[in-house]
Amino acid sequence: MLASASVSYSPCGPSASTGQPTAVLRPRPVFFHASDTEIYAQGERSGSLYRIEYGAVRIYRLLTDGRRQVVAFHMQGETFGFEACGFRSFYAEAIVPTGLTPVEAEGSEPHRSDLMALALRSMIRAQEHLLVVGRQSALEKLAVFLLDLDHRQGDDGIIDLPMTRTDIGDYLGMTVETVSRSMSKLREKGIVRLKNTRCIEILRRDKLQVIGE
Repeated sequence: MLASASVSYSPCGPSASTGQPTAVLRPRPVFFHASDTEIYAQGERSGSLYRIEYGAVRIYRLLTDGRRQVVAFHMQGETFGFEACGFRSFYAEAIVPTGLTPVEAEGSEPHRSDLMALALRSMIRAQEHLLVVGRQSALEKLAVFLLDLDHRQGDDGIIDLPMTRTDIGDYLGMTVETVSRSMSKLREKGIVRLKNTRCIEILRRDKLQVIGE
């Protein structure tokens, strides 16, 4: 189903561009995915990369005991779908109404360099995720998570939070109750303000950074 990229999801207003390299992208129609719908499944043959024109995507794997492990969130302006082999290693789902542009690398050297930059950025984010999950304090995990989202959305202190508390818990290795308690602690300390359930304002970035160090 095709949809215009002018439709967007943002509980806090217009989202900022992430400034990722775009020369690698070849213009394509924008495909619409409703909330909680599958983009591709684990085990499928890999194909195009995808650029998010609006909305947000979660990448996850189902464990043998049926539990879900979220390994990445991707936001507007970001590209995902990199694979080391010919098959998908994870599931990808739209979190909210999302518009995706399938993209592919051009053949010239500059475009291949842009593709490599995007792939390396994806790898670095995966490594940083492991460091966050390895932290002992739930408050530290949440602080780093919020600072990362804010940075990816423009460093303006207003965070669009398209994912649910359950999503965040599955990403950080925490229960949904722990996520909610940690968010409440940050609010009680005057570090953040919940404008609504999907929008957070950072009031004391310095204190949030200290917690996340």
